[in-house]
Amino acid sequence: MERITVGGVNLELLRSFFAVVEQGSLNKAAERLRVSQSTLTRQMQSLEQEVGGPLLERSPGGVALTATGHALAEKMRPLLEKFDVALADVRQRARGRSAVLRIGYLMSAAGCYLNPALSAVRKAHPEVKVTMRDLSPGEQIAALREGTIDAGLIGQAGALLTKEFYVKTLAVLPVWVAMSEENPLAKAKTVKVAELKKEVFVGALEADVPGHNRWVSEVCKRAGFRARFVQDAESLTHGMSLVVTEGAVSLLPDYVKRQAVPGVVFRELKDTSAKWELMVAWQRGKASEGLKTLLEALVKAGAER
Repeated sequence: MERITVGGVNLELLRSFFAVVEQGSLNKAAERLRVSQSTLTRQMQSLEQEVGGPLLERSPGGVALTATGHALAEKMRPLLEKFDVALADVRQRARGRSAVLRIGYLMSAAGCYLNPALSAVRKAHPEVKVTMRDLSPGEQIAALREGTIDAGLIGQAGALLTKEFYVKTLAVLPVWVAMSEENPLAKAKTVKVAELKKEVFVGALEADVPGHNRWVSEVCKRAGFRARFVQDAESLTHGMSLVVTEGAVSLLPDYVKRQAVPGVVFRELKDTSAKWELMVAWQRGKASEGLKTLLEALVKAGAER
């Protein structure tokens, strides 16, 4: 007998136990399970040994549950039902037929890329339930590793995941610099990275946006200077507040400039070498039809921008 356990108890023994409970008879349960009564009796004895006490009271008229038997039925039935539901879902995913699509995303990129893709999924697969989680790139990486999301619209932090997940670049975007409206550079329509030499930069927590500060440092290094960071922002909103209160600058992808922030202006970097990649990462294995549609629509949205 395969040794699969739920709550430390052999799964097949539990199924046999519930068959006895439902039939009220070892003989009838044995017929239903297509095993001999002696085999079923040994199974119930093994289960009683695992539990540590008698589960059934036997009589010529059938069997009845003991107090321990009632407790086992009450506590284990919900667990067994959850196990069966979870296993069915896993098998559906293995066949690429999952009815649930779990997505992590960056709020700032949702309007341009994710919303059109979700519309395509709803149209092509109305039966698929889509769940959304607004997560930082670092949180998306953790969720992918935990298996709690199927795909993440993750930004360029996805480059760190190519050995663990499927990763695809959706778009290579121009970089814009956010600065205080009082900054002298705000008078120009565009800015060169070299002109930011005397500025201090807003950084990002490595746990939230892995690799961001290294990327900023590389952009500045290519322009001939070393980046200085005033503080690591805990969120995009916090970063914009640092731009205003500290007179700092922040390098961001072009879609972020659509957000109106009092006291902040956005200027495009002239340097064509400064680029920001928008990536999507998803779980390895056979993709569900809903996920395939999502990925195709994301790629289309990226190509059209």
